[in-house]
Amino acid sequence: MHYSRLTSVVVGTGFIGPVHVEGIRRLGIRVKGILGSTPAKTARARQHLGLEMEYEDIDAIIADPEVDAIHLAVPNVLHYPMAKKALLGGKHVMCEKPLAMNSQETTELVKLAKESGLVAAVTYNIRFYPLNMEARQRVQEGAVGNIYSVVGSYVQDWLLYDTDYNWRVLAEHGGPLRAVSDIGTHWMDLITSITGLKIVEVFADLHIVHPLRKRPLGEVETFSGKMTKAQSYEEVEINTEDCGSILFRFENGAKGVLWVSQVMAGCKNNVSYQIAGSQQSLQWDSARPNELWVGHRSSPNQIVVKDPSLVSELARTYIDYPGQHNEGFPDSFKQCFRSFYNAILEHGEVDYPTFKEGHYEVALCDAILESHRRQAWTRVDA
Repeated sequence: MHYSRLTSVVVGTGFIGPVHVEGIRRLGIRVKGILGSTPAKTARARQHLGLEMEYEDIDAIIADPEVDAIHLAVPNVLHYPMAKKALLGGKHVMCEKPLAMNSQETTELVKLAKESGLVAAVTYNIRFYPLNMEARQRVQEGAVGNIYSVVGSYVQDWLLYDTDYNWRVLAEHGGPLRAVSDIGTHWMDLITSITGLKIVEVFADLHIVHPLRKRPLGEVETFSGKMTKAQSYEEVEINTEDCGSILFRFENGAKGVLWVSQVMAGCKNNVSYQIAGSQQSLQWDSARPNELWVGHRSSPNQIVVKDPSLVSELARTYIDYPGQHNEGFPDSFKQCFRSFYNAILEHGEVDYPTFKEGHYEVALCDAILESHRRQAWTRVDA
């Protein structure tokens, strides 16, 4: 694949930045350096991760002729300006979700990506669990039949208490939606990529559990708040949802339901779905990512395990280990990045989540927010 001839840089030193560094390196791609929100964070991350370079800003990365691709693992408010700069500077882009703060920004990014001819991707890694690819293949080949309904959830507990705090809870940093845009978009991308169906209408009912949160005097990294005991706080008004339910109407008439929550005690990071079709149904749960439940009406149900000898060619493409050698969260990033760099190199299977798909997820968020405010069915304007 000649991955070794490529060079990348990661922007972001929080929870997800090092995940990107690890996933890129596992492909044999050089990660030259990193950029954090402060020089001190940049220096600590470079040393901890064993990287060559500390960049002072995004312009310095763009000016580096050795850099082929930039990975953006930064707060949502920075996605649009940094992705725009990178594309205009001739760099391929892998951007964390959501692609931008609103569909006006994503519309411009899609246009720039198309005009540039560069590879521009969004880090929707969950679709790259091998058995989600198996589910997609079963739908595509007609084994599931006509899809009647899709239900599921994405739930976490890292913001359960009013003392839990992170930049994501603030609308000015993450956008007017939080749980929906942060994790709900993952579920919606997963379902639309598996079924091939677009969501055309939504009805949302969202809820802010903690209208006031206690911000520690000193920022807290994602998921680390429960291990950090702050001595003093200041109260901050919260305008982004902690949880909510969304009804969907798909283009083929199928119905859907999503429950999303970041205040579900005991659930650290759990994604699940049930797809009901006229021939069979499919169930998958990220707590058991190497199993796909297949339901039948007139024959015994099945558990398909992640084994390259037992799944479709599509799923096999995203499996690197034998059966019962589990592949999970870090592997899904590696496979997502593989599809991205394959596109850059014009090699093999190319199935990366595009900026166009990232725009669609943000358009869904716009419709969900409008629906919640109006308490009415709202069409998705993508």
